Amino acid sequence: MSKLAIFGGEKTVQTDVGDIFTWPIITKEIEEAVLKVLRAGNMSGTDVTKKFEEEYAAWNGMKYALGHSTGTGALHGAMFGLGIGKGDEIICPSITYWASALPVFSLGGTVVFAEIDPETLCIDPDDIEKRITERTRAIVVVHYCAYPAEMDSIMEIGRKHNLKVIEDCSHAHGALYKGKMVGTIGDVSAFSLMSGKSFPCGEAGIMLTNDRRIYERALAFGHYARHNEIQLEDIKKGSGLPWGGYKYRMHQLSSAVGRVQLKLYPQRMAEIDKAMNYFWDLLEGTPGIKAHRPEKNSKTTKGGWYAPLGLYRSEELDNLSITRFCEAVTAEGVPTGPGCNKPLHLHPIFNSIDVYHQGKPTRIVNSACDIRQPLGSLPVSEGIQEKVFSIPWFKHYRPKIIEEHAEAFRKVAENYKELLPEDKGNPEELGGWGLTFRRKG
Repeated sequence: MSKLAIFGGEKTVQTDVGDIFTWPIITKEIEEAVLKVLRAGNMSGTDVTKKFEEEYAAWNGMKYALGHSTGTGALHGAMFGLGIGKGDEIICPSITYWASALPVFSLGGTVVFAEIDPETLCIDPDDIEKRITERTRAIVVVHYCAYPAEMDSIMEIGRKHNLKVIEDCSHAHGALYKGKMVGTIGDVSAFSLMSGKSFPCGEAGIMLTNDRRIYERALAFGHYARHNEIQLEDIKKGSGLPWGGYKYRMHQLSSAVGRVQLKLYPQRMAEIDKAMNYFWDLLEGTPGIKAHRPEKNSKTTKGGWYAPLGLYRSEELDNLSITRFCEAVTAEGVPTGPGCNKPLHLHPIFNSIDVYHQGKPTRIVNSACDIRQPLGSLPVSEGIQEKVFSIPWFKHYRPKIIEEHAEAFRKVAENYKELLPEDKGNPEELGGWGLTFRRKG
């Protein structure tokens, strides 16, 4: 009988996983912080939020933090803060959650998508300059699945072409790029703090910047109740009502959670990092799979390892499909699946939909030419679904459980030839548009 569980062999994972995947971890201190706000009827105030902003900015070594209702709102505020408007273009990787790019539509701007590096899965610096036009205003960098992007090269491109850099750090809270916190390198950054992220506050987002003008424009845009904080005269004279007609205030239940998380997160992040690196250390040298992580001892880290992935090398397994590989690993007791975010440049919202009834697809309504990018225009992004797979996201360092999960991947890789005869290949579509991933762990 085959050793593989998919053919009736014994499952590799036998140990009860307990709470190793449970997230977020809610403590008594978090509960009390939330109850304090509830009992005071202070959910829509700003005092707790301002304290959280001060503490979050200090943790990152930044001057200004601005809490938002969502990470999407924080990205929207960052774009407005930079002054992006009608006819302007941003450059953004096609492999990311839609919020990295889509808010630009409401500002009258548009997006040009760039390729990703197939190893880091972040925007490819070598492709950025090819996308720059006279209308380009900013580069959106996504530290995808917690892997810090190549910021030195990107900042150099930004300086060379007088472009601003927005860091989308929604996957990478606490991650380091060459010893520097992600979110502190570009002109402005934004983080999602929803409950599934590695730094979970409930449903919220936060923006960071050292630029007072960016900060105040974001205040004017979606935080009308705080217009009294505006100091710059040209912005102050228009205060009182939200410039964008948006209300992006962070509710204070999330702020209260965030203040406690700031005390807990560094230790939790360190344990996650230890667990995830141990998992990949166990699999080093396994044919067909490769760690999606920075080089060891490089001073670049993945922080909380949000939505971790592995890289698949089908050519090392006689072109076994990633779908068949994942089916076999799942049978061993490790839920996994192929793919990641689908390439945004192929979705109808970026090609044919006229969101605001302006007579043309919104993507090109304010463009000087047709900038849409059809199938075949970004081959790395379009082909990445067959080259990545989800891995367990361990929240605790428990060697026995981690070892069993790693052994499931090794067992399948080493016995892959048994899977070839019934391999039906990959379905036409892999990945998803909405949630980054749908999986357990």
